Amino acid sequence: MQNSPALRLDDIHLKLASHGGDVNILRGINLEISRGETIAIIGPSGSGKSSMMMVIAGLERSTSGQINIAGKDVTNFTEDQFALFRRDHIGIVFQDFHLVPTMTALENVAVPLEFANVSNPFDKARAELEAVGLAHRLDHYPSQLSGGEQQRVALARAFAPNPDILLADEPTGNLDGETGRMVMDLLFSRHKALNNTLLLITHDPNLAAKCDRTIHVQDGLIQDANVKVAAS
Repeated sequence: MQNSPALRLDDIHLKLASHGGDVNILRGINLEISRGETIAIIGPSGSGKSSMMMVIAGLERSTSGQINIAGKDVTNFTEDQFALFRRDHIGIVFQDFHLVPTMTALENVAVPLEFANVSNPFDKARAELEAVGLAHRLDHYPSQLSGGEQQRVALARAFAPNPDILLADEPTGNLDGETGRMVMDLLFSRHKALNNTLLLITHDPNLAAKCDRTIHVQDGLIQDANVKVAAS
């Protein structure tokens, strides 16, 4: 449904058990994001930013509330159903690159496409790696790549299926400043080319300023979903 939002969260709660009793991680998240928007998610450590993203990705099950992604109610999906949905609709880039060490850059991007039954997966993977400037590193293994190159492989892998939503959790956290800026320039340029919806967790006000909107999360709640942060 093209007129539906890319993402809608209605009263999302996440409660996790601990030795000291239940901990309320998310305490009633309400959020709507339009297709094609770029959203920065900011807030102090422990505020619930990453937990909210994990719930959106289906990697953590909310305790209550409703989740709608790309026009589909995914609230009650089983783990297997969400894995298939995530494969087809959601791309994820983590701070740690999560590449398969025994696969080349090309294989790291192409194999997930094969699992998704994408036609010509290696051709598509090669094109996406070329788009992030790694045409000369296709046959290299992660151990043979720099941190910035590994994150570019991760970007290519996330964007290759052309997901409806791209989730990026501090994608430059393990990179030096110059390399991080290059990776983020690539992320925004690929987003612009493909017109995906982008959710970016960041502590960097300059990155937040590149986004259409900034969402401030604190104490498991959204404090403001319309802030536009100025670059420093």
